[in-house]
Amino acid sequence: MLQNLHRAAEPEIAADGTPTFAVEPSASPLAVNERAALLANPGFGRVFTDHMATIRYNEAQGWHDAKIVARAPFQLDSASAVLHYAQEIFEGLKAYRLPDGGAALFRPEANAARFRRSAERMAMVPLPEDLFVESVRAIVRQEADWIPDIDGGALYLRPFMIASEVFLGVKPSTEYLYAVIASSVGAYFKGDAPAVTLWVSQDYTRAAPGGTGAAKCGGNYASSLIAQAEATRQGCDQVLFLDAVERRWIEELGGMNIFFVFDDGSIATPPLTGTILPGITRDSLLTLARDMGLTVREEPYAIDQCRADAQSGRLIEAFACGTAAVVTPIGTMKLKDGQFQIGSGGPGQTTGRLRQALIDIQRGHASDPHGWLDRVI
Repeated sequence: MLQNLHRAAEPEIAADGTPTFAVEPSASPLAVNERAALLANPGFGRVFTDHMATIRYNEAQGWHDAKIVARAPFQLDSASAVLHYAQEIFEGLKAYRLPDGGAALFRPEANAARFRRSAERMAMVPLPEDLFVESVRAIVRQEADWIPDIDGGALYLRPFMIASEVFLGVKPSTEYLYAVIASSVGAYFKGDAPAVTLWVSQDYTRAAPGGTGAAKCGGNYASSLIAQAEATRQGCDQVLFLDAVERRWIEELGGMNIFFVFDDGSIATPPLTGTILPGITRDSLLTLARDMGLTVREEPYAIDQCRADAQSGRLIEAFACGTAAVVTPIGTMKLKDGQFQIGSGGPGQTTGRLRQALIDIQRGHASDPHGWLDRVI
């Protein structure tokens, strides 16, 4: 596939072999004062930058036409494959402002690898990983002024790929559109609550063995929305899914992985068995915990055992993690037959320690022994 990229886009390959993007600046970028007003309190996922990256694929040309262009609506034929057969995948990562005014991405190569695995699972043509990384680097270079200078501020990047071939018939598409849009963001969760409350879904599941649980595709999130709506009706912030076979084993939240902290100082998280998204924040926290000398286990954990451990005091903390929310303490879990509190019901020491260690690396306030930061400017 990389050979197709180089053959089709040879003029866009730098001397060192790095793909480059033609830049077509927006003719009407947002005025500086209007942008500043938006960045003062951007919320999450509502404020978008002026530009986006796009690349196209077809069998004759391979991956080609890599550009940075003004963000604008797509024009899609009503018979485009994505609209009928849901061949679509996406990623999420952030760019952070560094203390010296520069900007850096956090582990973009890990997102590139997961994007490739998602494409393979959805029978889509994989985007070369070096092209993925350069696409997010290019959009950060173009839109660095959109990184908010507020506590927790970042530039959230959404790379995605859709099947764009025009046909009706159940088969993999032969044409694809890849794009990266960028959004200035603040905190993911609203409100001043010290911890979130989870609704344990006992009627709906997120993924089943052999399904698409380990792929980051839109269908996984669409199927979770009814359970999330149920959680909201129950006064909860997020939904927690159990396994699809026994409806017993804890898997993950609607959009985040989950960790548990025990009274002996150890931490545990459900194992990756194909039904759980392999989170990059999850992997980073496992590494940081081991660096701290903590005992780390990736093992199944049943909801009944979780409740018993919380009530006995063995389970003292729990937290959710993901790119958007980073690390979020879990205070209470609610089920149809009652609810239970975890520890003090607020942030715990281990949760806070891991969260701070991760944030300090992401924002360039601490050493980066694993080489996770990718400085862009």
